[in-house]
Amino acid sequence: MLDVDIKAALGDLALDVQMQVPPGVTVLFGPSGAGKTSVINALAGLLRPDTGRISLGDRVLFEGAVNVPAHLRRVGYVFQDARLFPHLTVRQNLTYGGDHDFDRLVAVLGLEGLLDRRPAGLSGGEKQRVALGRALMTKPDVVLMDEPLAALDDPRKAEVMPYIAALGAGAGLPIIYVTHAMAEVAQLADRIVILDRGKVVRQGNLEEVLADPGAARYFAKRDAGAILACTVARHEDGVTVLASDAGEVMLPGTLGAIGDAVRLRVPAQDVILSRQPLEGQSALNMLAAEITAITPLPNENVAVMLRAGAAPLWAELTPMSVGKLGFVVGQTVYAVFKATAVGPT
Repeated sequence: MLDVDIKAALGDLALDVQMQVPPGVTVLFGPSGAGKTSVINALAGLLRPDTGRISLGDRVLFEGAVNVPAHLRRVGYVFQDARLFPHLTVRQNLTYGGDHDFDRLVAVLGLEGLLDRRPAGLSGGEKQRVALGRALMTKPDVVLMDEPLAALDDPRKAEVMPYIAALGAGAGLPIIYVTHAMAEVAQLADRIVILDRGKVVRQGNLEEVLADPGAARYFAKRDAGAILACTVARHEDGVTVLASDAGEVMLPGTLGAIGDAVRLRVPAQDVILSRQPLEGQSALNMLAAEITAITPLPNENVAVMLRAGAAPLWAELTPMSVGKLGFVVGQTVYAVFKATAVGPT
C-alpha cells in the first residue's frame, strides 16, 4: 500500500493531496494544471514536498528530514514519450536497469518479435510497451505512468491499453496512471483519484465514483455515467449478449469470446426511464431498476440514481421529466438505452 499525505506550494498551485494506493491501477484524473504530474514527481523523488509523508508499505520515502533519493525508491516511471536509448536494441533497453522476470514480461507485453530491433524501427505503441517493460524489469515496488498514451493515435492507444490492463491485473503492484482521457480511465482503472486545483476532490473504486453524480462536474458531459462489469455470454443475430449484475445487455456485432470480461460505459444522458416496460421500440436494452435517490445537478438537471440488480446506474433528466412522470425514491422503473449508445471501454 502506498500512503500519500503531502503539501507543496508550486507557484500558483497549492498542492494538498491525501490518498491511499493499493495494488492495481489507480488513475489520477483531472484537467491540465490540476497537479497530477507534480504528485507523481513527488512520489518518484523528483520533487520534494514542503511537508507531509510518503510511505510504501513499511518504508518511509519522505517525512521531515527523510527524503529517499529517486534512484533508491524502487519506483518504475513511464513517461509520455518512451525515452528509449536509440543505440540499444529492444533487449538491451529492457535489461538496462535489470532483467527481473524477463521472459514473462516479454510474453505479457508481446515483445518476442522485437528484441533485436532498435527504437527507430518501432511504432509508437511498440516503443511504449518497451518503456513499460523496462520500468517493470527494475523490480519496482510501485509503477508511475504519466500520460503514457498521450502521444499515440487511437489505433496505437487501443494496441497498448490491453497490455497495461493485463499488468494491472497480474503485477500485484500499486500502479498510478495519470490521464485526463475517460476512455483510458474506464478501461484501465480499478480506483480513481480526481484532482482539481491541487486537491483530491473524489477517490474510490471506479464504479462507485462514476456512479456518483457529484463527480459528474469533473467529467465531460458525454463521459458522466456508470460502468458495468460484464462477461460475454453468447452471440446471436448479429449482437453480443453480455451478462452483468444489472441483467443482460446487448451490443451490436461480435465482441470477444464467450467468457471474456468487458467493461461497459453507460452514459447518464443516454439512459431513458419508463414507469412501464416498453414495447415496440428499437432500443435493445431495458433493465428493471429501483430508484435509490434523486439529486439536483449543477447544470439544473436531475440525477436519478438507480440500482439495477446489484449494479449502480444513473440517468440525467430534466426536473420537468421527473415531476411529470412522478418518479420517487423506492419506485421500480425501467432503464432503457440503445446498444449503439454504449460500448466497451
